[in-house]
Amino acid sequence: MPHTAGGHAPKPRGARAPARRTARTLLAAAVMAALVAAATPPAGGQRDIGDPLFPGLGNPGYDVAAYDIAFDYHGNDRPLDAVTTIDARATERLATLNLDFSHGTVRSVDVGGSPARFASAGEDLVVTPARPVERGEHLRVTVRHTSDPRGGAGGGWVRTRDGLAMANQADVAHHVFPCNDHPSDKAFFTFHITAPKALTAVANGLPAGRTSRGADTTWTYVSAHPIATELTQVSIGRSAVLHRTGTHGLPVRDVVPAADRDRFGKRLARTVKQLAWLEGKVGRYPFETYGLLIADASTGFELETQTLSLFERRLFTETAAYPVWYVDSLMVHELAHQWFGDSVSPRRWSDVWLNESHATWYEALYAQETAKKPLTERMRAAYARSDAWRAAGGPPAAPKASAPGKKISIFRPVVYDGSALVLYALRQEIGAPAFARLERAWVALHRDSTASTADFTALASQVAGRDLGGFLHPWLYGQKTPPMPGHPDWKAARKPA
Repeated sequence: MPHTAGGHAPKPRGARAPARRTARTLLAAAVMAALVAAATPPAGGQRDIGDPLFPGLGNPGYDVAAYDIAFDYHGNDRPLDAVTTIDARATERLATLNLDFSHGTVRSVDVGGSPARFASAGEDLVVTPARPVERGEHLRVTVRHTSDPRGGAGGGWVRTRDGLAMANQADVAHHVFPCNDHPSDKAFFTFHITAPKALTAVANGLPAGRTSRGADTTWTYVSAHPIATELTQVSIGRSAVLHRTGTHGLPVRDVVPAADRDRFGKRLARTVKQLAWLEGKVGRYPFETYGLLIADASTGFELETQTLSLFERRLFTETAAYPVWYVDSLMVHELAHQWFGDSVSPRRWSDVWLNESHATWYEALYAQETAKKPLTERMRAAYARSDAWRAAGGPPAAPKASAPGKKISIFRPVVYDGSALVLYALRQEIGAPAFARLERAWVALHRDSTASTADFTALASQVAGRDLGGFLHPWLYGQKTPPMPGHPDWKAARKPA
């Protein structure tokens, strides 16, 4: 969710050799094989899985189980050397297979240990293995490539003052590494990051070793739960890692610019109480660790990268512009996403309202309970704007496509407060106790998986003991906002405020 600061309605498995040896020695050794393999380009063009909001995204024919990625960092103005190994299962017979990848140079591709031919088609890397892969067969693809952080205004690598971070939502993980770049194909991740000893590298999941060789250190991180490609995170820079313990002994780590270690520590300690608060609402935190990554960069948004949410440094330094209660509510927004969007991911991008409505809901509820910012008043204001938001961006569960060249423009007000309004209407309709049961059941039933709008409607009906399809359909798909249960006096304005 790119969530922008500045208002209530946002603008938008197995370890391998250390990265130094993997990303340099193997790259050099593979050059001749790569030239031979690439000499005859494979047949086939760009493919996708048919998501209408992001045509060209995702690839059919296989299901990824795990990524193992080595990055060799040379500075944030130079391409990284990289090796990406993908373990997958073929879901159909594959004479060729497509990976999403651009913004890097491919040096070689192996499939099952044998050199494969490859060529680019649009933003796809089309690979022809030495022999077809049969349906149900295990598939291991190794791509030796570069990963270029330059010119990344559309997302992917974010250049910070002293290094790099990632912001891959919605469809730009493939600007960083070859992948099946759609949230419907979640997988486990292992990262090996080699960088000069003066820098610190962090990534999703828990640390799994650190080795030094010469002037460099290689850091390894492993995820304990599957991750959507858009939620991956790698940070490299002059950073301090602050450790504390959360609920149930959960390891909490925050990554901040080294110079801000003392300045931000007390503010970030609030995460522990926020974890306890959200667990009281929706159940136990779903992952192995959590924390904030404070990046000295201007992104225009915050992002719920799994187990390590990305925040702009200015939120914690420009206190006149961003009061404490407001930053706290944004922290809860990204934390809530760990349940809604990260653990339970959208099956298609039209289901993204399920992510943002819930994160906005708990952001607003936290502001009400801790800062006396009434939830009902926020929802009434959203209701007044809802018709205009729907006209501009489509209804919550059928959003209009993003503007050309502005892919994150799908994250419009109707996806945030406009969709939280749907949850408010549902709670008004079925009552607060049933709504609370629904929230807990939703994240428990679909943990580490994907779910759709139809799934939510079905579960809501089950919890309520009656069919809610007729009630929810106009709220989710209507061009006009339905009457709000319990508030017949609420009116939608004809024009946006």
